[in-house]
Amino acid sequence: MSNLDIDIDKLRKETAGCERVLHFNNAGSSLIPDAVYQSVLDHLALERQIGGYEAEAEAKLLLDSFYSGFAKLLNANINEIAYVENATRAWDMAFYAIPLKEGDRVLTHESEYASNYLAFLQLAKRRGIEIDLVPSDSSGQIDVEKIPELISSKTKVIAITHVPTQGGLVNPAAAVGKIAKDNGLIFLLDACQSVGQLNIDVAEIQCDVLSGTGRKFLRGPRGTGFLYVSNSVLSQLEPPFIDLHSAKWTSEQTFELANSARRFENFESYIAGRIGLATAVQYALDIGMPKIEHRVKVLAERLRATLSQLEHVNVQDQGVDKCGIVTFTKKNENASQLAHRLKAENINISVSLREYAQLDFGARDIDSAARASVHYFNTESEIDRFCQCVETR
Repeated sequence: MSNLDIDIDKLRKETAGCERVLHFNNAGSSLIPDAVYQSVLDHLALERQIGGYEAEAEAKLLLDSFYSGFAKLLNANINEIAYVENATRAWDMAFYAIPLKEGDRVLTHESEYASNYLAFLQLAKRRGIEIDLVPSDSSGQIDVEKIPELISSKTKVIAITHVPTQGGLVNPAAAVGKIAKDNGLIFLLDACQSVGQLNIDVAEIQCDVLSGTGRKFLRGPRGTGFLYVSNSVLSQLEPPFIDLHSAKWTSEQTFELANSARRFENFESYIAGRIGLATAVQYALDIGMPKIEHRVKVLAERLRATLSQLEHVNVQDQGVDKCGIVTFTKKNENASQLAHRLKAENINISVSLREYAQLDFGARDIDSAARASVHYFNTESEIDRFCQCVETR
């Protein structure tokens, strides 16, 4: 047995949804393992029996494991981790904390996610910042060699998405991080689609901020997210809003922000969900992220290769390095129709629309694409069945 092998039968038995559906929507929301499900139920039962505050106090060790688990998963320090309700809010809390002023410039890529780009546009309108787009190279990923040409004295931030929502592309984050570090720029990485399927090391990437979600490839509960903020930039970032958890009211007219990433948290949160996400992180660590990444990429390549052989199907994934997200279009059936038809066969996928990625899909004249995203618990036979169903109409 290879050191990259995974006991798929065991993991599928621990994933009740595998008995009901063929789930290729892990980039939307993955199937949660039994351990995650039970951890959430157990805490809700405890809240029901003794009260919410009291249950939280009893769950302190589990809640602490959220921070230690993510620190291990990302190769970070415990005080650089924060719990946030979802990936978008985590990203927002960090981005809006950067003290950008009129004339300051933000570098990003044309694959950027809609919610992030909307924030850029809002600050362009509100504060007068400027947005600079780094072009794509011939493979479709961010053109790293062009980044230095766009950096000026006004450039303050590089903000990109590691794995765009609309395809299998993996942007070369570490190469971007080196440029950001060499130029003294804040590097904000949206890792919503990469954490949980790729082995992520924030020290290697050299990102200052990394945001993500629980519900996707980490297989955690919905309504959970996380934020990494490097100690090296913490003092530069003041959260857009605070409360008595993220700051201390020191006198009538003074306050002190928490001296850790927890300055981006707030007092009230989904405690059962936090425990569920901590459980999901430990579940991934127990399997091993190198094993997960290898398995996901092997399955995705098989899916791309098989889809590419089908008549009327065009795989749309770009980039040198690709991941578990596979997007494609079909000439005689639009993505929404296909997703609806597959749903009737108990097959889950999602649809990526142009409004989610105006710059990328607009440039490629794509209105919508079917998005099939595999995970390690999926099987080769599921890929074969999926492709047969895609081909049949």
